[in-house]
Amino acid sequence: MMNRMNRAVLAFALATAPTAYAAAAPADVAAAVSQPSRSADNVKRDESRKPAELLNFLGLEQGMSVIDMFGGNRYWAEILAPAVGPKGKVYVWEPTQFYDDKSKAAFAEFTAKAANVSIVATPFEAPRLPANSADFMLLNLDYHDVYWENAQYGVKRMEPDAFLKTVYTAMKPGGVVGVVDHVATPGGDTREVVDKLHRIDPEVVKADFKRAGFVLEAESDLYRNAADDHSLLVFDPKIQGKTDRVVYRFRKPR
Repeated sequence: MMNRMNRAVLAFALATAPTAYAAAAPADVAAAVSQPSRSADNVKRDESRKPAELLNFLGLEQGMSVIDMFGGNRYWAEILAPAVGPKGKVYVWEPTQFYDDKSKAAFAEFTAKAANVSIVATPFEAPRLPANSADFMLLNLDYHDVYWENAQYGVKRMEPDAFLKTVYTAMKPGGVVGVVDHVATPGGDTREVVDKLHRIDPEVVKADFKRAGFVLEAESDLYRNAADDHSLLVFDPKIQGKTDRVVYRFRKPR
């Protein structure tokens, strides 16, 4: 019998027919951000994340099929769901290591009111995404974690190439992947830097996506901060929420 996780994957794949996305109207992200139904905790993050500016730069449009990676806190889903509208779909992937009962209950309450959102949780090191299904994907402050392993949280070693192969397969031809991440000083072992600081050298990100077959279409200075000390852990109170971050818009070739 098909389990709940497989049903969620299948439902999203069927709902997002594997055809190239047709041009549509830009999403009204500003209106989505101002929705009164958003959680207070997530609204507090807006100052740091500038969601309208980011999603407009990345080119979110109405009717798109979206994958929100590491999205269990609902921050982006709360905005993406109304922004893409009833003809759009939002598929959230969350690692099982961080999807506890409290998170499940909060997300279930959210999806009861957001009919175009579904979620699936699989192990951190084994994301499951429906193939050839998405016009748009967001990886916000999480790509560096594919280099992370942590026994305390049960996070096993992953290979970035395998992770990005899954991402590439999930995207429709012409699909956009938006990546935001904390900047690390160039040099050093990437896994060691990530483990210590949760930062990543932007050149590593670009090289990884290029090797996976993506094209770097544009980048933005939306979150750049020359005052950030790249030797600080991103959770250090002196810099948390104000780190120097890169924004890349990658595209899967048609």
